[in-house]
Amino acid sequence: MMSNKPLDLPLEVAKVFVSDMRAFFAAGGTGPEADAIAARQLHILRDYQGPRDKPIKLHQVKELFRAMKDEL
Repeated sequence: MMSNKPLDLPLEVAKVFVSDMRAFFAAGGTGPEADAIAARQLHILRDYQGPRDKPIKLHQVKELFRAMKDEL
């Protein structure tokens, strides 16, 4: 499970996240294309985690996309 502490993302990184989230759902939210989009975000988000945070996992990125879908 991810930390309850929100990640502090720069505005440009947050914009890329939203863009990738839209692309994830445009790809159907499943399959290799959606997995590649989520994996790209996985690597980006890990750069903003604290050293003591458990590394975020691919399924958590997908859950985050799904949880935030209605926020678009």
